[in-house]
Amino acid sequence: MSKIIAMIDGSGYSQSVGDHTAWAAQRLGVDEVELVHVLGRRTVPSAPADLSGSFSAGMREELLKELADLDELNAKAAQKRGRLILEEAQASLKSKGVTALAPKLRHGDLLETVAALEVGADMLVIGKRGDAADFAKMHLGSNLERVVRSSHVPVLIASRAFKPIKRFLIAFDGQRTALKAVDYVARTALFSGLECHLLTVGDRSGSVERNLENAKALLKGGNIQVSVDIIPGQPDQVIAKYVEDVGIDLLVMGAYSHSRLRSLFLGSTTTETIRNCLIPALIYR
Repeated sequence: MSKIIAMIDGSGYSQSVGDHTAWAAQRLGVDEVELVHVLGRRTVPSAPADLSGSFSAGMREELLKELADLDELNAKAAQKRGRLILEEAQASLKSKGVTALAPKLRHGDLLETVAALEVGADMLVIGKRGDAADFAKMHLGSNLERVVRSSHVPVLIASRAFKPIKRFLIAFDGQRTALKAVDYVARTALFSGLECHLLTVGDRSGSVERNLENAKALLKGGNIQVSVDIIPGQPDQVIAKYVEDVGIDLLVMGAYSHSRLRSLFLGSTTTETIRNCLIPALIYR
């Protein structure tokens, strides 16, 4: 059974995650969309580390009971909030024609949840930033790097707001993950009928041109019409400018390659690219 997993956290990006999920689900014709909200494990206990000193035995017991009651109330509130977040996401997706929905409220570690649910999935959708989006406008979400590093399916990173996707850019460096991304684009219905741009950032050479021609042939074999370009310069800057100048709606990249684009979530280059482009990105490992 084909499915998409959408990570819904209740942040300002949740609506966009839902919109991008609906777009992908309809183009791919998936059987089901799993809407997932994760209640993380507590990292700091409510009880203070040291209740000795001036506290009497009775005071300690009373304080511990009050803290336990507070923990219970907080847990119930978090579960209620999580259910409301999922209900809102369901209603939004249904209004867009996506009806095969499976809401899942999970407790525990985000990565463990993703690993358990992504088996057999076609795609994972997550927001570029999370709960602190309004307070960290120039930062990527703290969970984003962890998810992209660990996920074994394509990850669609939703931008702040969805807009219709008409043209997309493949940032191509000729390495294994970039070739996988090209193959994915050629084989999937997600990109059917869209305008494709294939860009290599670097110096022009015989090997670079051959790699681009091979990638172009693979895309044409999948009935994808593509324009090709080679532009020298710093990858993050060149890609961001190309996105703005051409009006690109979606960036497609392979993760963990071995050129200057290797820095996807391992260094500054691609982190800067994802941050500065202000459009959704599809990352393929």
